[in-house]
Amino acid sequence: MTITITAFERSPDGGQGLARDTRVRWALEELGQPYKVRLVTFEGLKQPAHLALHPFCQIPTYEEGNLVLFETGAIVLHIAERHAGLLPHHANARARAIAWLFAALNTVELPIVELSNVMLLERDMPWYAERLPLVEGRVRDRLTQLSSRLGSAEWIDGPFSAGDLMMVSVLLRARSSGILDEFPNLAAYVARGEARPAYKRAFAAQLAVNAGAVPS
Repeated sequence: MTITITAFERSPDGGQGLARDTRVRWALEELGQPYKVRLVTFEGLKQPAHLALHPFCQIPTYEEGNLVLFETGAIVLHIAERHAGLLPHHANARARAIAWLFAALNTVELPIVELSNVMLLERDMPWYAERLPLVEGRVRDRLTQLSSRLGSAEWIDGPFSAGDLMMVSVLLRARSSGILDEFPNLAAYVARGEARPAYKRAFAAQLAVNAGAVPS
């Protein structure tokens, strides 16, 4: 069955890999699964056809036969469970990899997104100078904990898994703030993720869309 995902026709990040469809592209590339991309405009997100796929007017969505999914965590987990290669075979290791996938989204990403929103949307507000250090502190707290857990390991818990894919994707959003560079082992961890051939293919595919090329 053909896999179809949705992505922005023009991503707010200009195709730099921060749009969440990159995570799904990366998972599919890691596992060698072909897929098609249906591009959606910002206006299209609000139309009934897309709302039938994603009730919250966002991307990406995932369609495979009569299965429709939204939320990148659910999509990546489905892909990893359906095709071998992103989850360990041993039950306990598999459960830990899934736990790290959820930790990336629920624990690490939330303060990073909050910081991005503050820097982008609240810069001209009277409370900005007071609020920014507080939000930066929350990001540093999470990255300090993650850095301590990762230590000198190559990946977060054994071989590369869906947990690493999601964690690297989340940490990429912290790079523009400069805070990621305060944690050399995390910066190196992200760089290892970016160096994976599958990530490079996913990044290039999203960048090509935003450069005006026809997506593959």
